[in-house]
Amino acid sequence: MKYLLIFLLVLVVVVISITLGAHNDQVVTFNYLLAQGDYRVSTLLAVLFATGFVLGWVICGLFYLRVRLSLGRAQRKIKRLEQQIAPVPVVAPSVAPSAVSKE
Repeated sequence: MKYLLIFLLVLVVVVISITLGAHNDQVVTFNYLLAQGDYRVSTLLAVLFATGFVLGWVICGLFYLRVRLSLGRAQRKIKRLEQQIAPVPVVAPSVAPSAVSKE
């Protein structure tokens, strides 16, 4: 259900972007570090949105991967420590019944 809501939210954003982009035929000059170019506003917005989306997923994926690796290491360490402190079978000393008088 959670993924369906996320998918619908992304779909709504894409549809709104396409709708706004279809009505924006204005050409703007975009200056970036090495050069500049003339682009339609709709194309520029779509490219920058897609770039930000992909970059966000990559960064979140790297953080998620780091956390998963850390969790795996911690679980292996816990298993190793549990094996070290596993209860050793204790043999109870046999007590011979002694003659106890009830006086």
